[in-house]
Amino acid sequence: MTQERRQRSWLEAALDEPNPSARLQAALTAGTSPDQAYVDVLVTRCATEPDFFVRDMLTWALTRHDPSATAERLLGELRSPIAQARSQALHSLSKIGDPRTWDGITTELLRDIDDEVARTAWRTAAAVVPPDLAADLAERLSTQFNRGGPRVQLSLSRAFATLGTAAAAVVERAKTDRDPGVRAHAIATERLMRNPDEDLGAAIAEARRTVALLGAPMVEVGEC
Repeated sequence: MTQERRQRSWLEAALDEPNPSARLQAALTAGTSPDQAYVDVLVTRCATEPDFFVRDMLTWALTRHDPSATAERLLGELRSPIAQARSQALHSLSKIGDPRTWDGITTELLRDIDDEVARTAWRTAAAVVPPDLAADLAERLSTQFNRGGPRVQLSLSRAFATLGTAAAAVVERAKTDRDPGVRAHAIATERLMRNPDEDLGAAIAEARRTVALLGAPMVEVGEC
């Protein structure tokens, strides 16, 4: 057995331990002593690892390896049929900071049926978008207004806040959308863009009152 195969076999077995503490230690070891043989094993485990803290350590371990080769492997995961593989790959790519990450974030990922994938795609896209394409990203994100519950809506609002002035016109337009839920979410988003520390629940409540005062029938918007 080659040295590379031995390294892979060790990590595969260690990450398959039933005890999450043992898996956490294995990921820590893989990151402390990087070896290119570990990359494929770490990425593969990201798709199925059930423990949040272990997944976070897997991402850290990946950031300790050659960024170009690691990003190449992670970009392939964005097309995986496994939702966790897509979301974790996006998260890891955001930490690595490879410029190819932006090209890998498709409209399909921004509108992914899985909320966690979409939320991660929004956050990552807003962080890596080239400045001259920020307004275009805001346009694509605007189709997601009023999606999901409080955590999902907060993620979208934060993505708009990251885009800042490039997203201002898109948010302003959404405030007049025919859908009262979209209007309320856009108004709340504008408030968070002005004050990122404001509680989304308070912003949504105030937005609902604003829309109601304008005489529009309201739909339910997630409570916080």
